Amino acid sequence: MSTSEVDRNDAGGTAGGGSVDMKLEVVTIPVSDVDRATKFYARLGWRQDVTPPGSGVTQFTPPGSWCSVQFGPDRTTAAPGSAQGLFLIVSDIEAAQKHLVASGVEVSQVFHRGTEGQVSGPDPEHGSYRSFASLRDPDGNGWLFQEVTTRLPGRVDSSVTSFGSARDLADAMRRASVAHGEHEKRIGEADPDWPDWYAAYMVAEQAGTELPK
Repeated sequence: MSTSEVDRNDAGGTAGGGSVDMKLEVVTIPVSDVDRATKFYARLGWRQDVTPPGSGVTQFTPPGSWCSVQFGPDRTTAAPGSAQGLFLIVSDIEAAQKHLVASGVEVSQVFHRGTEGQVSGPDPEHGSYRSFASLRDPDGNGWLFQEVTTRLPGRVDSSVTSFGSARDLADAMRRASVAHGEHEKRIGEADPDWPDWYAAYMVAEQAGTELPK
Protein backbone atom coordinates (compact mmCIF):
# COMPACT_ATOMS: atom_id res chain seq x y z
CA MET A 1 0.00 0.00 0.00
CA SER A 2 1.38 3.42 -0.93
CA THR A 3 1.76 6.32 1.50
CA SER A 4 -1.00 8.20 -0.31
CA GLU A 5 -3.34 5.25 0.15
CA VAL A 6 -2.56 5.09 3.86
CA ASP A 7 -3.20 8.83 4.17
CA ARG A 8 -6.54 8.53 2.39
CA ASN A 9 -7.64 5.66 4.59
CA ASP A 10 -6.58 7.43 7.77
CA ALA A 11 -8.30 10.66 6.76
CA GLY A 12 -11.54 8.84 6.07
CA GLY A 13 -11.30 6.85 9.28
CA THR A 14 -11.67 3.53 7.47
CA ALA A 15 -8.28 1.90 7.91
CA GLY A 16 -8.68 1.37 11.66
CA GLY A 17 -12.45 1.01 11.59
CA GLY A 18 -12.98 4.27 13.48
CA SER A 19 -12.98 8.00 12.97
CA VAL A 20 -10.17 10.49 13.35
CA ASP A 21 -10.64 13.61 15.49
CA MET A 22 -10.30 16.72 13.36
CA LYS A 23 -10.66 19.85 15.46
CA LEU A 24 -11.18 23.16 13.68
CA GLU A 25 -8.40 25.23 15.26
CA VAL A 26 -7.92 28.45 13.30
CA VAL A 27 -9.76 30.52 10.68
CA THR A 28 -7.74 33.05 8.65
CA ILE A 29 -9.39 36.39 7.97
CA PRO A 30 -8.12 38.92 5.39
CA VAL A 31 -7.23 42.35 6.72
CA SER A 32 -5.43 45.34 5.20
CA ASP A 33 -3.99 46.86 8.37
CA VAL A 34 -2.72 44.45 11.03
CA ASP A 35 -2.32 47.08 13.75
CA ARG A 36 -5.85 48.39 13.21
CA ALA A 37 -7.31 44.86 13.23
CA THR A 38 -5.34 44.03 16.38
CA LYS A 39 -6.83 47.00 18.24
CA PHE A 40 -10.34 46.09 17.06
CA TYR A 41 -10.26 42.45 18.14
CA ALA A 42 -8.63 43.36 21.45
CA ARG A 43 -11.52 45.79 22.06
CA LEU A 44 -13.95 42.91 21.57
CA GLY A 45 -12.40 41.32 24.64
CA TRP A 46 -10.79 38.46 22.74
CA ARG A 47 -7.57 36.90 24.02
CA GLN A 48 -4.44 37.70 21.99
CA ASP A 49 -2.48 34.47 21.76
CA VAL A 50 1.26 33.99 21.74
CA THR A 51 2.50 33.11 18.24
CA PRO A 52 5.94 31.91 17.05
CA PRO A 53 8.54 34.72 16.85
CA GLY A 54 9.02 36.00 13.33
CA SER A 55 5.90 34.27 12.02
CA GLY A 56 4.14 37.54 11.24
CA VAL A 57 0.92 35.99 12.56
CA THR A 58 -1.51 37.70 14.91
CA GLN A 59 -4.02 35.39 16.58
CA PHE A 60 -7.08 36.07 18.73
CA THR A 61 -9.46 33.66 20.46
CA PRO A 62 -13.01 34.65 21.49
CA PRO A 63 -13.91 33.93 25.13
CA GLY A 64 -15.12 30.35 25.51
CA SER A 65 -14.10 29.37 21.97
CA TRP A 66 -11.83 26.49 20.97
CA CYS A 67 -11.31 28.06 17.54
CA SER A 68 -9.15 31.13 16.91
CA VAL A 69 -8.76 33.67 14.12
CA GLN A 70 -5.47 34.66 12.53
CA PHE A 71 -4.39 37.50 10.30
CA GLY A 72 -1.14 38.99 9.08
CA PRO A 73 0.87 39.88 5.99
CA ASP A 74 0.77 37.21 3.28
CA ARG A 75 -1.57 34.97 5.30
CA THR A 76 -4.17 34.83 2.50
CA THR A 77 -4.72 36.09 -1.02
CA ALA A 78 -8.38 36.86 -0.28
CA ALA A 79 -9.42 40.50 -0.49
CA PRO A 80 -9.61 42.31 2.86
CA GLY A 81 -13.18 42.28 4.12
CA SER A 82 -14.24 39.30 2.00
CA ALA A 83 -14.78 36.99 4.99
CA GLN A 84 -18.53 36.95 5.63
CA GLY A 85 -21.01 34.88 7.61
CA LEU A 86 -18.63 34.17 10.49
CA PHE A 87 -20.79 32.92 13.37
CA LEU A 88 -20.21 33.67 17.05
CA ILE A 89 -22.47 31.66 19.35
CA VAL A 90 -23.70 33.23 22.59
CA SER A 91 -26.15 32.06 25.24
CA ASP A 92 -27.66 35.53 25.82
CA ILE A 93 -27.80 37.70 22.69
CA GLU A 94 -29.03 40.84 24.46
CA ALA A 95 -26.29 40.68 27.10
CA ALA A 96 -23.67 40.15 24.40
CA GLN A 97 -24.94 43.13 22.37
CA LYS A 98 -24.98 45.43 25.42
CA HIS A 99 -21.45 44.35 26.38
CA LEU A 100 -20.12 45.23 22.94
CA VAL A 101 -21.85 48.61 22.88
CA ALA A 102 -20.40 49.39 26.33
CA SER A 103 -16.95 48.50 24.96
CA GLY A 104 -17.32 51.06 22.18
CA VAL A 105 -17.92 48.49 19.43
CA GLU A 106 -20.40 49.31 16.68
CA VAL A 107 -22.85 46.42 16.58
CA SER A 108 -26.36 46.08 15.19
CA GLN A 109 -29.50 45.90 17.26
CA VAL A 110 -30.72 42.41 18.11
CA PHE A 111 -33.02 40.97 15.46
CA HIS A 112 -34.78 37.76 14.55
CA ARG A 113 -36.15 36.33 11.33
CA GLY A 114 -39.89 36.26 10.97
CA THR A 115 -42.11 34.97 8.19
CA GLU A 116 -41.61 38.19 6.22
CA GLY A 117 -37.89 38.63 6.82
CA GLN A 118 -35.75 40.35 9.44
CA VAL A 119 -37.63 41.71 12.47
CA SER A 120 -36.25 44.01 15.16
CA GLY A 121 -35.75 42.53 18.63
CA PRO A 122 -35.05 38.99 19.86
CA ASP A 123 -37.25 36.07 18.96
CA PRO A 124 -40.43 36.50 21.09
CA GLU A 125 -40.12 32.96 22.44
CA HIS A 126 -36.32 33.14 22.71
CA GLY A 127 -36.11 30.03 20.58
CA SER A 128 -32.62 28.63 20.15
CA TYR A 129 -30.89 29.61 16.87
CA ARG A 130 -33.43 32.39 16.21
CA SER A 131 -31.95 35.66 17.54
CA PHE A 132 -29.01 37.54 16.02
CA ALA A 133 -26.84 40.66 16.03
CA SER A 134 -24.13 41.57 13.55
CA LEU A 135 -20.92 43.56 13.36
CA ARG A 136 -18.09 44.22 10.94
CA ASP A 137 -14.41 44.72 11.60
CA PRO A 138 -12.61 47.78 10.13
CA ASP A 139 -12.08 45.96 6.82
CA GLY A 140 -15.70 44.84 6.56
CA ASN A 141 -15.29 41.18 7.53
CA GLY A 142 -18.76 40.23 8.75
CA TRP A 143 -19.56 38.53 12.06
CA LEU A 144 -22.99 37.27 13.07
CA PHE A 145 -23.85 36.64 16.70
CA GLN A 146 -26.43 33.89 17.20
CA GLU A 147 -28.17 32.94 20.43
CA VAL A 148 -28.05 29.19 21.01
CA THR A 149 -29.32 27.65 24.23
CA THR A 150 -30.54 24.24 23.08
CA ARG A 151 -28.76 22.32 20.35
CA LEU A 152 -30.61 20.45 17.64
CA PRO A 153 -30.70 16.67 18.14
CA GLY A 154 -27.55 14.97 16.94
CA ARG A 155 -25.42 18.12 17.13
CA VAL A 156 -23.92 17.27 20.53
CA ASP A 157 -22.77 13.97 22.04
CA SER A 158 -25.54 13.25 24.56
CA SER A 159 -23.03 11.68 26.96
CA VAL A 160 -20.84 14.79 27.11
CA THR A 161 -21.72 18.19 28.55
CA SER A 162 -19.34 21.13 28.50
CA PHE A 163 -19.55 24.90 28.81
CA GLY A 164 -17.19 27.37 27.20
CA SER A 165 -17.13 29.80 30.11
CA ALA A 166 -18.35 30.37 33.66
CA ARG A 167 -21.00 32.73 32.25
CA ASP A 168 -22.38 30.06 29.91
CA LEU A 169 -22.57 27.64 32.85
CA ALA A 170 -24.30 30.25 35.03
CA ASP A 171 -26.82 31.03 32.27
CA ALA A 172 -27.58 27.31 31.89
CA MET A 173 -28.12 27.03 35.64
CA ARG A 174 -30.50 30.00 35.58
CA ARG A 175 -32.59 28.39 32.84
CA ALA A 176 -32.60 25.12 34.81
CA SER A 177 -33.65 27.04 37.92
CA VAL A 178 -36.68 28.56 36.17
CA ALA A 179 -37.69 25.19 34.72
CA HIS A 180 -37.19 23.50 38.09
CA GLY A 181 -39.45 26.07 39.74
CA GLU A 182 -42.21 25.01 37.36
CA HIS A 183 -41.40 21.37 38.15
CA GLU A 184 -41.87 21.99 41.89
CA LYS A 185 -45.19 23.73 41.22
CA ARG A 186 -46.37 20.63 39.35
CA ILE A 187 -45.35 18.19 42.09
CA GLY A 188 -46.62 20.51 44.84
CA GLU A 189 -43.56 20.28 47.08
CA ALA A 190 -39.86 21.10 47.32
CA ASP A 191 -37.66 18.71 45.39
CA PRO A 192 -34.79 17.47 47.61
CA ASP A 193 -33.08 15.95 44.58
CA TRP A 194 -32.85 19.26 42.73
CA PRO A 195 -29.11 18.85 41.91
CA ASP A 196 -29.91 15.67 39.96
CA TRP A 197 -32.82 17.42 38.21
CA TYR A 198 -30.63 20.41 37.31
CA ALA A 199 -27.93 18.12 35.93
CA ALA A 200 -30.43 16.14 33.84
CA TYR A 201 -31.97 19.34 32.50
CA MET A 202 -28.64 20.94 31.56
CA VAL A 203 -27.37 17.79 29.83
CA ALA A 204 -30.63 17.35 27.88
CA GLU A 205 -30.79 21.03 26.92
CA GLN A 206 -27.28 21.03 25.52
CA ALA A 207 -27.75 17.74 23.69
CA GLY A 208 -31.14 18.71 22.25
CA THR A 209 -32.92 15.73 23.79
CA GLU A 210 -36.23 15.68 25.71
CA LEU A 211 -36.14 17.91 28.78
CA PRO A 212 -37.17 16.54 32.18
CA LYS A 213 -40.62 17.50 33.43
